[in-house]
Amino acid sequence: MFDVIVIGGGPSGLMAASAASEAGANTLLLEKGDKLGRKLGISGGGRCNVTNAKALPELMQNIPGNGRFLHSALTQFANTDIIAFFENQGIALKEEDRGRVFPVSDKAATVVHALVQHVYDVGTTVWTEAQVRRLLFGEGDVNGVQLRDGQTLRCRSVIVAAGGCSAPHTGSTGDAYAWAKAAGHTVVEPYPTEVPLTSDSWWVKSRALQGISLRDTQLTVKQGNKKLSTESGDMLFTHFGLSGPAALRCSHYVSTALRKDPQTKLTVQIAVLPQSEEEIEQQLQGARKTDARKMILTLLSQWVPERVASVVCKEAELAADRQLANLPQAAIRRLAELLTAFPVSITGTLPLRQATVTGGGVSIREIDPKSMASKCTRGLYFSGEVMDVHAHTGGYNITVAFSTGHAAGVHAAAYALRTRCGVETV
Repeated sequence: MFDVIVIGGGPSGLMAASAASEAGANTLLLEKGDKLGRKLGISGGGRCNVTNAKALPELMQNIPGNGRFLHSALTQFANTDIIAFFENQGIALKEEDRGRVFPVSDKAATVVHALVQHVYDVGTTVWTEAQVRRLLFGEGDVNGVQLRDGQTLRCRSVIVAAGGCSAPHTGSTGDAYAWAKAAGHTVVEPYPTEVPLTSDSWWVKSRALQGISLRDTQLTVKQGNKKLSTESGDMLFTHFGLSGPAALRCSHYVSTALRKDPQTKLTVQIAVLPQSEEEIEQQLQGARKTDARKMILTLLSQWVPERVASVVCKEAELAADRQLANLPQAAIRRLAELLTAFPVSITGTLPLRQATVTGGGVSIREIDPKSMASKCTRGLYFSGEVMDVHAHTGGYNITVAFSTGHAAGVHAAAYALRTRCGVETV
């Protein structure tokens, strides 16, 4: 019999297995695929953004999906602890823009190898190509798992770290939701987040801006006249809408609003230029005086990509070859408005299978925030994306995975060791 069985060989499961083994538990890690750390290996664009170095209050602000629930786990095993963990494995790390932490090697394989090797080094038993069919229960507790091949494995505690159902090619196919329901848990319907946005705006349909990117811009999500969020970063115009880090950060608010009301009208306003509307008005008025014969398109193309300038002219209902001298004040005001809050009609997001992160999952109301223990079944623990928690890209989701995995591992091991010794547990 094992003390702890961890289901899932992703970042959260690997950290959970490591923590449980280090705590003295006889631990088995089960991975249904043939390779550990597959999703970790493609994170951060293949460079593995191991955490984010921002202070806890700011870090929490970047976890829109039930961030408050994670406060205890993030305090027990913080981003500083994650950094120390990998540095102790001999991995040199570096901090980049927006607090993102990467290995100096810029190779995710460096991180994956170190973490997997540590799991073995601390004595964890690892089985790959071991797919779980169901959990096994006793009198109000979990006491094992049954594999797809019919094999039964007994244990004192189980950690479910099987992920959500985004990026299914990595093995995250939503298997764990049925297990959670069998244990008495509620599962919040999964939905896509950290995913590109779709639009039916005319310039999207015509692909007029496809492939153009804007650096370090701001995107504001609006529901009617109500502002839902403003997110900053790079963005990319695509044939279906908007992508890039800033657009992905907006997707939580889009998905959440549409889940509440599928018919709601959403827009994203893009700050094409960083200046205020008043400052751009003044620049246009000045140009009208100093370059009266210059065409509108020529001037705007000095500020933004020409194709963007052309679309802005069409949105303003102005001929691109119109001279600045013939530009009335109302037109100047309209151009300034478009350059600071260019409206994009948002219809939704790409589907869940194309999302970076899964929203929804096992309800946090039924999980203890300190230990990650089930409130429905003794000996059962959850960690990572299988729960109804999610964060923005930029090292935040992987921080959640590592922190919750560590908490689950430590507490599942403590529970198992108490049970092994015959100590009554509540």
